[in-house]
Amino acid sequence: MSAISRPQPPQINLVKALASAQPSIDLEHAPFAANCNEFLDAITAYVQKGKQEIARRRDVHERMLKSEKERGEAMEKECAECQLKEMELLKVMEQERVESKELEADIAGRKRQLATLRDSCATVEKEMNDLKSRIAKLRAEKNKDKLTLENQAAKNVPELKFLEDKLGWTLEGVQKDMLLFRFTRIDESDWNREFSIVIDISERIYRVPTSTPLLPALPTLLATLNETREFYGFIKSVRGAFREYVTDERRARGLV
Repeated sequence: MSAISRPQPPQINLVKALASAQPSIDLEHAPFAANCNEFLDAITAYVQKGKQEIARRRDVHERMLKSEKERGEAMEKECAECQLKEMELLKVMEQERVESKELEADIAGRKRQLATLRDSCATVEKEMNDLKSRIAKLRAEKNKDKLTLENQAAKNVPELKFLEDKLGWTLEGVQKDMLLFRFTRIDESDWNREFSIVIDISERIYRVPTSTPLLPALPTLLATLNETREFYGFIKSVRGAFREYVTDERRARGLV
């Protein structure tokens, strides 16, 4: 803005004015008034321009304030959204932490189950090995007994032949691992009367499922057989027991 020139006061020569017959002072009012008006116009223009500048700056300031306010509100909204997301993230993290603990507990439980299962498998495997060992031992003993019987039978062929021919004794295989012993020539009143027992040799401990007739002494005779494994002696003892049975039977009838 150009500088405003102030109105200059009129130049007055007092000496000249006093020397005149009718002294007077020309104040040059018109030029001075014009100069004042020009000065006032300049002042008015300056003030108006200042007001416009102030208004412009106020508008700029208000726009800046509005922009900053909008920016602040946007930042507050974004901050609120970030806080909400943070809360959701913390919630998810807490849920994952709980699930992680549950998963760890489940894994630990399954590991314990696996360890228990392995122990059980080891126990079962040991029992199977023990069972296989016992079965192998029983088979070996059975084969040994079979070999012993075969050797004994080969050695006692003459005696067995004598028993079959003279004493009425026969041996038959009725089922797998079942032997039928038949005896005759025991009852003097009926030499053809048949006495019999069936021996189960499927296991190491022999059993007698049936006996005709039933012998009271059979459990003792069978226990002796299982202890000594002597079939020849067992046959003779069974035949003797049948003879005692017939004697007791005849005595009960009053025939003795």
